[in-house]
Amino acid sequence: MLNDIYNKRIIELAGNIPRLGHLAAPDASATAHSKLCGSTVKVELKMDGPVVIDFAHDVKACALGQASSSIMAQHVVGSTAGELRALRETVRKMLKENGAPPQGKWADIALLEPVRDYKARHASTLLTFDAVVDAIGQIEAKLGQFAPAEG
Repeated sequence: MLNDIYNKRIIELAGNIPRLGHLAAPDASATAHSKLCGSTVKVELKMDGPVVIDFAHDVKACALGQASSSIMAQHVVGSTAGELRALRETVRKMLKENGAPPQGKWADIALLEPVRDYKARHASTLLTFDAVVDAIGQIEAKLGQFAPAEG
């Protein structure tokens, strides 16, 4: 039942999103949009080498997009580009290939595991991860760095 994915913790995360707004001088910004549901997440990043040192976002999404954005905002500062690329892939596999949820500081993403049964909700759940990886790629391109090929 769809109500199973909108549990109390998801609603709490969606209602308490940290780091909303804008950065004064972001190194990059990226927007991810779901045509299916109309959700949009815009992120702004500041990095020092491969490490995220500041983050802000504007979240216009359903409760699932808000919850995943909330988890991202709680843990993104201090994370590395490689870690965030791997995280996006782990979450994608969790939703689309019955993969295991991430561990460690990202363990709260397991709350979104029931979304795998609702394909129409995958895009909104992945928006924040796609936008962050896009922004990282922009920063690396500006610096002349190239990310490892994604498979």
